[in-house]
Amino acid sequence: MSDFVNEFWNWYVIVIVLGSIIACGAFLWSQSIHHPGGGQTTDTTGHVWDETLEEYNNPLPRWWMWLFYATVVFALVYVVLYPALGRFPGVLGWSTAGEHKKEVERVDAQVKPLFDKYMKMDLLAVAADKDAMEMGGRLYQTYCMQCHGATAQGSRDKGFPNLTDKDWLWGGEPAQIVETITNGRISMMPPFGGNPEAVGGESGAHEVANYVRSLSGLSHDKELAAKGKARFNTVCFACHGMDGKGNIALGAPNLTDKVWLYGSSEAKIVETITKGRGNQMPAWKDFLGEAKIHLLAAYVLSLSGGEAK
Repeated sequence: MSDFVNEFWNWYVIVIVLGSIIACGAFLWSQSIHHPGGGQTTDTTGHVWDETLEEYNNPLPRWWMWLFYATVVFALVYVVLYPALGRFPGVLGWSTAGEHKKEVERVDAQVKPLFDKYMKMDLLAVAADKDAMEMGGRLYQTYCMQCHGATAQGSRDKGFPNLTDKDWLWGGEPAQIVETITNGRISMMPPFGGNPEAVGGESGAHEVANYVRSLSGLSHDKELAAKGKARFNTVCFACHGMDGKGNIALGAPNLTDKVWLYGSSEAKIVETITKGRGNQMPAWKDFLGEAKIHLLAAYVLSLSGGEAK
């Protein structure tokens, strides 16, 4: 309750909470006293049924009333001890964030010896350890499957890489995988649709797309591919290389294999050329820490066969 946009809401919460508790106490007190009226000699409501059946105006039993009063006192004590009044943190200084931190520290202390064991092993050795891979799998299912999928085969619709093949945009060596998870990656294919001089507009994009398809042995129009090669060698080689095999230092894909992040159809490739692509792998170093990243990297390595390539 510490992120109010202004002081008004802080006091608004305080007044509502204390006002509600006090109002409950006042209502209980009003119901605990007798209210005979109208000159009656007996304390009744004045309601009569079947000639002699009267409704008496008696208060609740005292033990019951005191039980209700105890709940009011409990509420007052609670808002003093715990954070329930706007920005007031409570006398005990308790918070859900603090409790979560304590729980994380407790669990980390229990598993630290196990993590330390695997930190002393290289990634290939960890990837071959059954128990380590069970832990790594749980880490993957918790933090990675939202993008790469439960089977780690990624998603072409979103441009999330398949982690089960041996194709690596930023390199598949153990150190490179650790770097990717630790500090994240940012990839961008610039859009050339707004620069007709670069690839020759829509028709030029189709020519380049056919040439790119020819690099990986896909069906293509030979005449268009021949024209596209000249455009490719003028513009695209800067990232993908003259041979089209990419550049892991830039995260530029290899165009000569049969692995496609966004699809290999001519229409998809033209879309990529004209509109560009942007993608980001988040950095996990501050959230997971070195030990968990070590296990997770070994698990990702194991998905493609457990060998660096």
